[in-house]
Amino acid sequence: MRALGLVVALCCAAPLAAQGPALVPTVAPSVVPLWPDGPPGADPLRDAPEIVENSYVRSVHRPTLTVLRADRAHANGAAIIIAPGGGHKMLVWVNEGLMPARTLNRFGVTVFVLKYRLAREAGSAYQIERDAAADARRAVRYVRAHSAEYGVDPHRIGLMGFSAGGELVSLVADNPAPVTPSIDAIDRVDGRPDFQVLIYPGPLGVPARAVAGAPPAFLAAGTLDACCAAPTLTLYQQLRDAHVSAELHLFADTDHGFNVAMHAERVGLQHWPDRLADWLGDGGWLVPGGGTRATPSSTTELLPN
Repeated sequence: MRALGLVVALCCAAPLAAQGPALVPTVAPSVVPLWPDGPPGADPLRDAPEIVENSYVRSVHRPTLTVLRADRAHANGAAIIIAPGGGHKMLVWVNEGLMPARTLNRFGVTVFVLKYRLAREAGSAYQIERDAAADARRAVRYVRAHSAEYGVDPHRIGLMGFSAGGELVSLVADNPAPVTPSIDAIDRVDGRPDFQVLIYPGPLGVPARAVAGAPPAFLAAGTLDACCAAPTLTLYQQLRDAHVSAELHLFADTDHGFNVAMHAERVGLQHWPDRLADWLGDGGWLVPGGGTRATPSSTTELLPN
């Protein structure tokens, strides 16, 4: 855990330090458990320690949220929960967790990075749809239940995922929730996000089974992505057919795993977080107190008199 703390400290502070102290967040990251005593059910590995290798995390048995608040100078009350990818074998904690969080912080968004249980890690007895999706759903409920504590609007909470994390977004936002008993008051809070962001999401959960009334969606993938371009297109078409507000970006000559373009040379990839910010703004998600979605573009051509 000491190694993980060093990773968090370096990734949260180093990129901002070079830009001057004015941009250093006033509130340091904190970590909160989704369940105080661990998730329900018997788990012989409940107390096994997390394993950190380079910037990757595995052996997650007590799901948590790492809270990265926006600077109070421009915090607007929007919240996004990020589920990193990693094929359900590990979590790409820095490039698909902490770095996207800091990018979103600059848009005034308070971010919660989710550590969820890993169903495809060697020796795991977890299931993606039963356990990992439950962690994502619980994360939405937790943030909504504690919205006043974090200074966020309970009606402007988004769920964002990369790759395997994108599968969790679709399972929670676009598919029916399983009927499970409530163990506390948080379990009785709505677990569906107000909007969803899927970045090269994997195929699990697509085609979706509950797109009617699904939250507005932002989707992005690379055209060369053998894994995840097709499910991204499929889900977008489903949402469009269901008249759900959705925006799709497919980047030419781009493969899987471009995260927030930390290692990319393509200019379009460098700016995709700006397109997300545009979409969030048009949707009214960045307006304190909640805004109104931008008026749809007219199909009527304007002709000179």
